[in-house]
Amino acid sequence: MALHCTPQIVLDEAELEESFVRASGPGGQNVNKLSTAVQLRFDVRRSPSLPDAVAVRLMRLAGSRLTGEGVLVITAQRFRTQERNRADARERLAALIAEAAVPPVRRRPTKPTLASKRRRLEAKSHRSGVKRLRGKGTERD
Repeated sequence: MALHCTPQIVLDEAELEESFVRASGPGGQNVNKLSTAVQLRFDVRRSPSLPDAVAVRLMRLAGSRLTGEGVLVITAQRFRTQERNRADARERLAALIAEAAVPPVRRRPTKPTLASKRRRLEAKSHRSGVKRLRGKGTERD
């Protein structure tokens, strides 16, 4: 079964490595006996499914979840069952890849209009006039 991230990006099951560990936090007796938390590992650098630009953006987005070897590690332990944690980890990976697949919009530098420059300067001079009137009084006062 493949993981569909975007219409263009589909990850093969062989690219994902899952390990089950004991979850921390509440869960009653189960927390001590069952390994319900999921660690999902995905090698971003060596993945043939990801275009280079998407892989670079994904590594930047991953932050501390990325190991030195370029492996993305997602830990899911929100739910009490392995299946739900497994689905949660896969959804989070797909969402992260979908976010990285969107290229950033280039900023177009703009210039302020002449009218906005004038308004700014008029506001500054008005403000400086108000502050000037607050100054010390004359010697007559």
